[in-house]
Amino acid sequence: METIIPLEGREALATRAFPFDTAGSMPPKSPVPATVLHPPAPSPDRVVSTEETWRIFRIMAEFVEGFETLSQVGPAVTFFGSARTRPSDPWYRRTVRLASRLAKDGFAIITGGGPGIMEAANLGARRAGGVSIGLNINLPFEQKPNPHIGTLLSFHYFFCRKVMFVKYASAFVIMPGGFGTLDEFTEALTLIQTKKIERFPVVLMGKDYWKGFDRWLRTQARGRRFIDKADLDLYHLTDDIDEAADVITSFWRPHPGCAARTKTAGRQAARRPSQ
Repeated sequence: METIIPLEGREALATRAFPFDTAGSMPPKSPVPATVLHPPAPSPDRVVSTEETWRIFRIMAEFVEGFETLSQVGPAVTFFGSARTRPSDPWYRRTVRLASRLAKDGFAIITGGGPGIMEAANLGARRAGGVSIGLNINLPFEQKPNPHIGTLLSFHYFFCRKVMFVKYASAFVIMPGGFGTLDEFTEALTLIQTKKIERFPVVLMGKDYWKGFDRWLRTQARGRRFIDKADLDLYHLTDDIDEAADVITSFWRPHPGCAARTKTAGRQAARRPSQ
C-alpha cells in the first residue's frame, strides 16, 4: 500500500536525508526535489490494484476460519429455503421436524444462519440435542443470526460461504425458497453432474411448490437434450419428511465408515449441553 506522508512531516524527512558531519553541524541544505516534498497522487489504477491485493488476505481468512471450524463437524446436512418463511407456515414446522429427525440420526445441521427456513432447521437441531451450525452472511441490511445456532461463522463473501455449504455437506435439503435457494440447488446439481464433487443426496421438498420447475427440467431442458435423462435422478422430490430422511440415511448407510461416523456424531451431540 502506498504511504502518503503528511505535509508537515515531509520537511523532516527531507532533512534526515542529509546526515550531520563529524563536527555535529549540518551541511548547507541542497534543494530538495519537488517530487520528494510533493509526491504525485497515486493513480486510480494503483489504488484499485492495492485494494485488490489486500482483499486476498480477507478471502484467505474466511476460508481458513471455515475449514478449521467445520472440518471437525462430521456428517452434516445443509438446509436451504426462504428467509421469509414465518413460524406459522407449514413448511417452517416441517423443516423443524425434518432437522430434528436428521439430528437424532447423527447428522449436524448447517444453514445460512438467518431467519425463516434457516431458523427452523437450526431450531430442529437444537431441540434434538444435535449440532446446529449457522453460516451467516454480512449484508447491507444486516441479516441477523437466528438464536438457535450453536456454532456461528460470519462471511463477507458469498463464494466463501458457498464453498462451506458444499464442502462439509453429506446431503442438501431444499425447501421452498427464492433466488438464493434455487441458486444453491442448481449449483449442487452442476457440481455433481460435472463430477467436481462426489454425489450426495439432494432432496427437494414440496411437490406442489417445485412441480413447475421439475416439469420445466423434464420437458424443456431434457426435451431439448440440454441435460441427460440420468441427470433427472440427481435430486429427489417429495413432501414426506420420513421419506426425505430415509433418502439421506439410506444413501450413506452402505458407505464404509459412515454408520460409525454418524453414531459417534450422535453420541457427541447427546453429550453437548443445550444452547
